[in-house]
Order: sequence, then C-alpha cells, then structure tokens
Amino acid sequence: MKRRHRRLFRLNDEIAALQEAERLAAEELVYHQHLDDDAQRDAAASGNALDRADAAETAADVARFEQHIERLRRDREQLENKRDRLLDRL
Repeated sequence: MKRRHRRLFRLNDEIAALQEAERLAAEELVYHQHLDDDAQRDAAASGNALDRADAAETAADVARFEQHIERLRRDREQLENKRDRLLDRL
C-alpha cells in the first residue's frame, strides 16, 4: 500500500475519533444544560447566595463544554480539509 493511502486511512481514523468525541461531548453538554437550567431557576426563585454560586458554576460548565465542542469541530474540519487535499492528489 502506498504511503498516501496509509496516510488517508490514518486521517479517516482520526476524523472518526473526533466525530465520536464531538458526539459524546454534545450529549454531556445537554446534561450540563439541564443542570444549569435548574440552577438558574433555583437562583432566580430563592435569591440565596449558595444558589447563585451554583448557578454561576453550572453556567461556566456549559460554556466550557461549548468551547470544547467548538475546538473538536475545528480540529475535525481541519483534518477533513487535509483529507480532501490528499484525495485531490491521488
């Protein structure tokens, strides 16, 4: 097998791994969004300092997961572009 073919297979494996990581992170984001929704509601209803602190933490978790998913998406797109360039050269 030629070197380009091996490289193409490796890129496809990396892309698949990133897609799976992106899918799992998106599922976990849904979980954190539900927690955040509950925490925001509790903080608004009670006004308690602990509830507000919890709401701030859950909002930070949601933002962190959104950034993580965006990084995974960007990395996957870069690899897909690299794979497309490689395919053009075959």
